[in-house]
Formats: sequence, structure tokens, C-alpha cells
Amino acid sequence: MRGMPALALAALLALAGAAPSAAPAGFQALEPGLELGHFDGPPGVAGDGKIVVVRIDPARFELRLLNASAPAHGGLLTARAWAERAGASAAINASMYQEDFRTSVSLMRTREHVNQRRVSRDRTVLAFDPLERGLPAVRMIDRDCEDLDGALRGYGAAVQSIRMISCQRKNVWAPSARRTSAAAVGVDGKGRVLFIHARSPWPVHELVNALLALPLDLRQAMYVEGGPEAQLFVRGGGRELERVGAFEAAPAADNRDAWPVPNVIAAVRRR
Repeated sequence: MRGMPALALAALLALAGAAPSAAPAGFQALEPGLELGHFDGPPGVAGDGKIVVVRIDPARFELRLLNASAPAHGGLLTARAWAERAGASAAINASMYQEDFRTSVSLMRTREHVNQRRVSRDRTVLAFDPLERGLPAVRMIDRDCEDLDGALRGYGAAVQSIRMISCQRKNVWAPSARRTSAAAVGVDGKGRVLFIHARSPWPVHELVNALLALPLDLRQAMYVEGGPEAQLFVRGGGRELERVGAFEAAPAADNRDAWPVPNVIAAVRRR
């Protein structure tokens, strides 16, 4: 949420069932089409120093935008609770929100519900729920590379947020000394969706450089939340993992509570 104080939380649950099968490049396969990776971030930072990535195959999972502002959804929930309510395998923040604790700061809509009509200056929009056959299930639209209105006409759902990696695979986040936990969404070279979480408070420009250096084949990415609200939940193959963000002032604080948030992007297995 823009303007809220930043707080340090990180909760992680990793419970074992059967041992997960191996997947290439640092990932473990939780289920077909759902993989979990833990990667070392840049050194010299408070906290666990890990970047956690959930990799999702959109041929096996559909993305859904869940909003507390939608009549059927009700109040704020943690990412875990949103996932459990929707029967989803993974969930992450769906961009920052305003002081009403409901409305996104930028464009956010589904076929059935409009949370925010306003298109802000932010340069990236995640589009999913295609309305026409033949369109990619998920795409990330860079407004400096293509016409937003034309690209969005084919999609029922859209989430706008701050660009981290451009369509040219460039780090476009301005360098800054500010450190924060971060949640992000990206797409790779095969069109897979990446839910990304870093509890340790790196400067975001430094985090983006680290993401580009990891074996993710990351093509584009956008920032969806920072500080204590930033969270990620995934479950599959007998395992669960919940990650939450940190206060900037106390990144090592032992607070394991996830904050309820109004909007998440969830991954639900296709039937």
C-alpha cells in the first residue's frame, strides 16, 4: 500500500509431505505446472537473504483477480486466506491500494467487477482471462512498447502496476537507497508466470538486477507491493509456504503475522 509505514514480517511454513520431484534451475516441482524455487539474493542484507519464486504454467493454471470490493468477496484477507477461499494453489498481492483499503492506485478490473477504472502513469499492465481464442493466457503489456487500449481489448482482467523490467529486459527501476521487502509478478520466455517474493529489504533496483541474473529467463516484471503487506502463499504436493514482508526499520523482527489485504492475484488449477 502506498503511504503506509513499512514493517518487518516474514513467515514461512514449509511442511513436508512426499518429497517433491526435481525441476531444473533451482526449482522443485510441487505439482504439474507449479514449481517453487529458493534463490540467494545479493549479500550483506538483513533477514534470510532469499528470493522465493513460484513458477506457474498458464496452460495448467488460470489466474484470477480477487477483490474485497467485489460484492461476492467481502472483507480483507491474507494471501493464504484468499487462496483457500478460491481453491487456489498460489496467491500474491495484486498491486498497491489506497487509504480506503479497497481501491487499487491504478487500473484493476475483471469481466464482472471494476475495482479501479483510472489508468495511472505506471507503465506495466498484467492482462489475463483472454476473451478470444488464440490469445496468450497471460501477457504483460509494456506501455512504452505497445498500445495499451488495443492490447487490453482481448482480455477480461487487467492489473496495472510499477514496471521493474521493461519489454527490452532492462532494469527500469530508478536507483535509490531506500530498502524494502517486495512482491512482484513476472513472465518468462515460455510465457510462464512468476510470483516473486523477497522479505529481505534490498533496494529495489538491486533486487531487479539480482532477478535478471538468476536462471529464471525473466522477460518482464512489475512490482505489486512492498513492506509488511508484501506476501506470497503457495501450496501443492503436500507442502505449503507462506512469505510475508518486513518493516523497513526492523527487517529482522520476529513477527510472523500476514497482513490482510484487499486484492490478490491467485492461480487456480484448470479443470
